[in-house]
Amino acid sequence: MAAPASAQTAAAPAPVPVVYYQAPTDGIVVDPFRPPAHPGAPGNRGLEYATRAGSDVRAAAAGVVSFAGRVADGLHVTVAHADGVRTSYSFLASVAVDATQRVEAGQVVGTSGGSFHFGARIGKAYVDPAVLLGDLAPVRLVPLRGRWVPRRLGSVGAPVPRPGWALRSAPRR
Repeated sequence: MAAPASAQTAAAPAPVPVVYYQAPTDGIVVDPFRPPAHPGAPGNRGLEYATRAGSDVRAAAAGVVSFAGRVADGLHVTVAHADGVRTSYSFLASVAVDATQRVEAGQVVGTSGGSFHFGARIGKAYVDPAVLLGDLAPVRLVPLRGRWVPRRLGSVGAPVPRPGWALRSAPRR
């Protein structure tokens, strides 16, 4: 059965713009992203930076300020980016932007009060901002010599040797 004519002529979705992110401050991360087990559970939904009080906090990428102001006891800024990510800059000492203002990457959005929180969301989901920044820890592969992969990972229930095991066990010629 052929698809309806309207389905055949539907336009392809617009491509998502590529956005490059940079660290919002020169401070160091003292508490990394720790996703909560469930929505109300404890965790860290972003990166906690240690900074000197009064340090500049910059927009991680170009975008439009969707919120700038006070929430409870803290000052916060949220920036919406072209790729659909919203970054947040929380627990600021001062705010240097207004809602609906366009900001460029690296533009000062506020100052820190000694530490501040940098978050990122896509829709309602919090994501690890370190992924946006490319701040992933280097991977180091460590061989486990002479150990077997658990039975459930082998094909047809048979154990599979870990990489490198067969090379050590093969007779030399």
